[in-house]
Amino acid sequence: MADEEAAALAKFEDANDIAVVDDADQVYAYDADKQREEMRAEPWLSNPSYFTKVRISAVALIKMVTHAKTGGRLEVMGILQGKVDGDTLIVMDAFALPVQGTETRVNAGQAEYAFMVQYADLGSKIGRYENVLGWYHSHPGYGCWLSGIDVATQLMNQQHQDPWLAIVVDPVRTQVAGKVELGAFRCYPKGHEPSKTSDASEYQSIPLDKIEDFGVHANSYYPGGVVLSVQP
Repeated sequence: MADEEAAALAKFEDANDIAVVDDADQVYAYDADKQREEMRAEPWLSNPSYFTKVRISAVALIKMVTHAKTGGRLEVMGILQGKVDGDTLIVMDAFALPVQGTETRVNAGQAEYAFMVQYADLGSKIGRYENVLGWYHSHPGYGCWLSGIDVATQLMNQQHQDPWLAIVVDPVRTQVAGKVELGAFRCYPKGHEPSKTSDASEYQSIPLDKIEDFGVHANSYYPGGVVLSVQP
């Protein structure tokens, strides 16, 4: 690696608090038998806040941020692949969906879901057995949180193919701040009253035209503690 590239990588890792994982081969290795055990146990069904941590590989992070940036002011969407490890959701990879939204929303239709299934199926044929673990989309310039439409999308997927994670990337604030603006979220089941209300607005500014949407749904989901990591 050239000196300039090494310096740029070091700056990126420092700005985003990216941890170097010595046991990355174990963390990001996929064990099908262990995953079947995790999926059979389903502890998240009895504990709405079961998943508390999210680990994201550098590969998945770069793919999500690059895709979000290409969308400009329009929202884009993609799929997460990974595995479950206790109360941690590990995002090993990500891929873009062929859908582009407006400046305020993005949704996947039947064609996009068919693409997702085909992509995962083709991956398994070449030895990529990671589960489809959730979705990501961009909020260009207005922060990382879930709108009413996002909450409805996330709840639907949690009900039908849990575990399911939502990641939101803000490419505009990422470029301005010089570090990745990203949030990872899980929704509470309908009717669930969280013991602690959301404080998401305390660490990010919400545009005035988004305040109502943010406030109405702020207690419908909770953030996961995100760890970004790379191999040494």
